[in-house]
Amino acid sequence: MSDKIILGLVEEIYLETKKGLKKFSARIDTGASRSSIDQDLVDEFGLGPIIREMVIRSAEGKSKRPVMKVNIVLSDTKFSEEFTIANRTHMKYPVLIGRDILKHGFLIDPNKKKVKK
Repeated sequence: MSDKIILGLVEEIYLETKKGLKKFSARIDTGASRSSIDQDLVDEFGLGPIIREMVIRSAEGKSKRPVMKVNIVLSDTKFSEEFTIANRTHMKYPVLIGRDILKHGFLIDPNKKKVKK
């Protein structure tokens, strides 16, 4: 287990944008199979292109969402992963990290607090 990276429920991530790396807080969600990013971030930073659409099941029911590859840095590890695009303006965190990224060697400790820098 020593090769696993321990994450808390909220982690700092960096999005790779045309304007460079941008820092955000992301919600870590083991109940989400896919990672998701807010539509406003996609628009603001010109992320894209959309590569396909997929059906997502959520508390609100089923919906079709666009999907794009997004480059992120999480705990000093760089990923190029598919994110669904959603309206997350009503959510506290604009980015949600799901199991599609967590399966790359991360464990979740709900008691872990963010390190203040």
